[in-house]
Amino acid sequence: MLICVGIALFLGFTALGTWQVQRRAWKLDLIARVEQRVHAAPVAVPTPDQWPRIDAAGYEYLPVKAQGVWLEKQSVLTKALTEDGAGFWLLTPLQQADGTQILVNRGFTPEKMRAEWLKQIAEASPSAVPVTVIGLMRMSEPGGGFLRHNDAATQQWFSRDVAAIARSQGLAHAAPYFIDQGLPTGNPAYGEARPAAEQAGILRSGMTVIQFHNSHLVYALTWYGLAAMVLVAAWFVRRTP
Repeated sequence: MLICVGIALFLGFTALGTWQVQRRAWKLDLIARVEQRVHAAPVAVPTPDQWPRIDAAGYEYLPVKAQGVWLEKQSVLTKALTEDGAGFWLLTPLQQADGTQILVNRGFTPEKMRAEWLKQIAEASPSAVPVTVIGLMRMSEPGGGFLRHNDAATQQWFSRDVAAIARSQGLAHAAPYFIDQGLPTGNPAYGEARPAAEQAGILRSGMTVIQFHNSHLVYALTWYGLAAMVLVAAWFVRRTP
């Protein structure tokens, strides 16, 4: 019976270690693909017929370009914690010529500016001025964040949940993703992507953090180490009279 348990543990730990090695290879490939992707020239945003096929593997952090007019009055503030401290992301829908909307994260604003932004949003007038937005495609963040759930009724947003924000703001044809306005400094279109109206200390774009947690090697070594410990324990048991 003890032999069967030892064999099962050894095979189980070895399988888990091998799985982590495979996960590490996948993660390194993902990091390499994204690193190459974020430095590519911006392309046109996906059309509505492409929306069902959009996923993180194929589109996250893809540099894109979109044209339209701002729907300032449908803007929302979502909680943010950045290198500049705590504050909010300003998300404004961009109305495209085909009638669809794309939520655009226009940048970070500090906590002290919240009341001013809420006032500007409430007093905003319809705009007919066309704008071009260049930035990185991001996937929706459903549910909430900061251990809090989004509350559309009180306009308390703790994550950039595209579907929930679109519903609360009456956006009937919103894209299933959002755009972080601005590009990494190494992108050839970096200068073109910077908003002309950006003001230091009030609204800062281009703050996308591109990081991937990669501890798979540590996990793999842990599982393989446990498998080795099973072999050592079996050797001691075998030597014990």
